[in-house]
Amino acid sequence: MAPILLNCAGKEDEDYIKPQLHVKNPHLDSMEEDILYHFSLGTKTHNLPEMFGDVKFVCVGGSGNRMRAFAKFMHQELGLPGNTDEITDICEGTDRYSMYKVGPVLSISHGMGVPSISIMLHEMIKLLHHAGCHDVNLFRLGTSGGVGISPGTVVITDKAVDCFFRPQFEQVILGKVIIRSTELDADLAEELSQYASEMPELPTVIGKTMCTSDFYEGQGRLDGALCSFSTEEKVEYLRKAYNAGVRNIEMESTVFAAMCHMCNLKAAVVCVTLLNRFDGDQISTPHEVLTEYQQRPQNLVAHFIKKRLGLIV
Repeated sequence: MAPILLNCAGKEDEDYIKPQLHVKNPHLDSMEEDILYHFSLGTKTHNLPEMFGDVKFVCVGGSGNRMRAFAKFMHQELGLPGNTDEITDICEGTDRYSMYKVGPVLSISHGMGVPSISIMLHEMIKLLHHAGCHDVNLFRLGTSGGVGISPGTVVITDKAVDCFFRPQFEQVILGKVIIRSTELDADLAEELSQYASEMPELPTVIGKTMCTSDFYEGQGRLDGALCSFSTEEKVEYLRKAYNAGVRNIEMESTVFAAMCHMCNLKAAVVCVTLLNRFDGDQISTPHEVLTEYQQRPQNLVAHFIKKRLGLIV
């Protein structure tokens, strides 16, 4: 069966103009209540416009602890009153995700891999819709494996690609393979790159990010419980990826880009590399160095947010 290419409203005509809405699901209008189950939130149990209506920046990352630390960091960077220890997990009623709000910034964990972040994105986008948010910028902050670049380099994604280096995300819906574009906002990436140039301690490149469905064999690692290929085959594949413009590998970017694009949300993927995959598969860098690396995407996005809010010139 041939894949079907749909636009954001589920229509097959290429000239369809996307409306300025966050959700593309007509069934939501007929629901008496929308329960965001994995967030432990709902349209009847919570006043979502009051809680989230002022959100302008949504930052997501894999680890709950990391996103809590980012929320504390942003609290300090924005000069907000109160003690950072008082920042609470809005999703404390569930153990699936963590969510923290500091001023206009929402910090949410998404777990690991496409299925986990996909669930989070569905409910996060509906949350923004129900709260009446507008002009929101979304960022995925994460770690990744570098392809031909030095560890510690921050990669701003211009295109999220699959394991065949195609800028698309395949979703199976009702037995049909649906292909969605993974286009990210070029202006947002360029703005981030410009701000990165103002931070000499932040080595940064713009490049393609390859998203895989697995950390081990799917990324060409030789150190998993299973391995069906040789060292030479691994290096050849990584070389093909590099020649195709891929500069890092992770496991969430394609669905993140596709869903944000479908819902007309400006989004960027900003990930730091923890190693150069041409040099090996296992991460042996000291913990304190890795911690500093992981803060680099956060520092860049914090700089962006402060610029947008007029807190720095």
